[in-house]
Amino acid sequence: MTDCASCIVRNRAICASLNPDELILLGKMGRRQRVKAGHTLLWEGDDAPVVANVLEGVLKLVVAAADGREQIVGVVFPSDFIGRPFGKESPYSVTAMTDAEVCIFNRNSFDEFAGQHPDLQQKLLRRTLDELDRARHWMMLLGRKSATEKVASFLLEMSERLSGLGCHSDRQGAFELPFGRQQIADILGLTIETTSRQLTKMRADGVLDLPSRREIVINDRTAMEALAG
Repeated sequence: MTDCASCIVRNRAICASLNPDELILLGKMGRRQRVKAGHTLLWEGDDAPVVANVLEGVLKLVVAAADGREQIVGVVFPSDFIGRPFGKESPYSVTAMTDAEVCIFNRNSFDEFAGQHPDLQQKLLRRTLDELDRARHWMMLLGRKSATEKVASFLLEMSERLSGLGCHSDRQGAFELPFGRQQIADILGLTIETTSRQLTKMRADGVLDLPSRREIVINDRTAMEALAG
């Protein structure tokens, strides 16, 4: 059982639409689970017996080609929902990029609960449509954009998702990435050399600062948006 009332992502997660009594019922179905960096929670093509809300950390959604090559098709953050409600097979693998914590539910039990709560179903639908929009954006990012546009687009999205979370800087536009440059390169389909070169050039041009290996400060958002195309 998990205490939904004290959940750190309660106001942003899909269960935010539930009243206190409904949260108690949902809490009885869920359990918190720690996921170590590198551990796979769901495997592509396998039966997906669970769904989950992300409480802490960052996980990646990965699709594998027939020859074993992998492509990251999405990244999920705290308050995001993972898994496939009302379905059986997972369309992608879900692997932790950092140490993470999830609130996990048996899929069949969650499906039955969602079927009895229209507000939750509506939120699931909205979340699904949002994921579709992100998938289309991701296709453009990986397929058509230059290396500069990829890195700039990625940093803008990270700034929206991560600003103020875990960052010790008081500077506006500052955020701390939960992963290193090699993982950024993997996400964007670039080499680490190209990724580092783009970051160095942006710093030299005054568009951003790099106070530490993972801290980013966007100095000129308008210029960053122009670089993102």
